[in-house]
Amino acid sequence: MRTLVIGDIHGGLRALHQIMERAKVTKNDTLIFLGDYVDGWSQSPQVIDFLIALKTKQNCICIRGNHDDLLLEWLDESKDNLLWYKHGGEATVTAYESVSLITKKKHIGFLKSLHNFFLDEQGRLFVHAGFTNMNGVEYEYFPNQFYWDRTLWETALSLDNRMNLDHPFYPKRFTLYNEIYIGHTPVTRIGETTPVQKANIWNVDTGAAFKGPLTIMDVDTKEFWQSEPLHQLYFDEKGRN
Repeated sequence: MRTLVIGDIHGGLRALHQIMERAKVTKNDTLIFLGDYVDGWSQSPQVIDFLIALKTKQNCICIRGNHDDLLLEWLDESKDNLLWYKHGGEATVTAYESVSLITKKKHIGFLKSLHNFFLDEQGRLFVHAGFTNMNGVEYEYFPNQFYWDRTLWETALSLDNRMNLDHPFYPKRFTLYNEIYIGHTPVTRIGETTPVQKANIWNVDTGAAFKGPLTIMDVDTKEFWQSEPLHQLYFDEKGRN
């Protein structure tokens, strides 16, 4: 049995099918999805349908992403957000034009059921974006930081790798968990298309919303599998490019 973590999907169902096949996922594997299932490519509703069905077959832990929260606001509260439209929401709104009211209600239930984070027995934290409280996720005062924060990753990128854990300047947040798995900020921003480790933080968002691939990784062995770049799978769409 493996524990597999999956980066930001952003409506790319074709890529999700590819990585499931390439990683030879079985019903014995635990799947941890880091959020941002929607916004970008045209199959956001189908991605949610796929995840709902998958959860009935095997152990799946679905984390809340900021784009998932924005979709929930639109579906459940009819909140319009022009900034969301410009960052992938337009494709999602268009895709939902052909979705029935019954299915929309199922999707609202799924989005409301998402976890802000998951902490396993090995002290590994899985969260979409990050957290800000120096005492850990249980003490986070602003829960939306779990799916909006970028300071965790920015701090990891700027950290001097020669600094010891007991150095007074070493970020306390990094010492609370054995490993931290995140998405949210694509590693394509630093010129990478494979998972990046900085300190004990692994970023598995390999830019599927743009021109990168979707990634699934074994958290124990660090072996990973990737889809084709999504702009090649959806060659007639723009995604978030």
